[in-house]
Amino acid sequence: MFNSSNFNVPEPELLKTLLEPLLEDFQYWFGRSRTLLESQTINFLGDEKQAALLERVKQAQQQVSTAQMLMKATDNQVGVETSVLMPWHQLVTECWQVAIQFRLENPVD
Repeated sequence: MFNSSNFNVPEPELLKTLLEPLLEDFQYWFGRSRTLLESQTINFLGDEKQAALLERVKQAQQQVSTAQMLMKATDNQVGVETSVLMPWHQLVTECWQVAIQFRLENPVD
C-alpha cells in the first residue's frame, strides 16, 4: 500500500504539499457521502446497494486515516501509491453521482 523504498520516495515537502491536501479532500468527500448515506433513504439505490456503498465509504475513510497517520508518524517520508489512490478517486466519483441523482430527485424548496 505504501511505498518507502529509498530509490522511489518523493521529497517529504512534495508529499506534504500534494498528498496532504488530497487526503484531506478524500476525507471531506467521504464524510459528506457517509452523512448522506446514513441520513437519507436513497430509493434508486435500494437498501442493499446503499448499505454496501456506505460500507465501502467507511472502509475508505479508515484507509485514508491510516495513510494520514503514517505520513505524520514518518514526517512525510511515506507516500501512497497510485494504485491505492485510484479506487478512492473512483469511489468519490461514484458518491458524487449518487448525490447528484439524489438531489435531482429530491430538490430542496
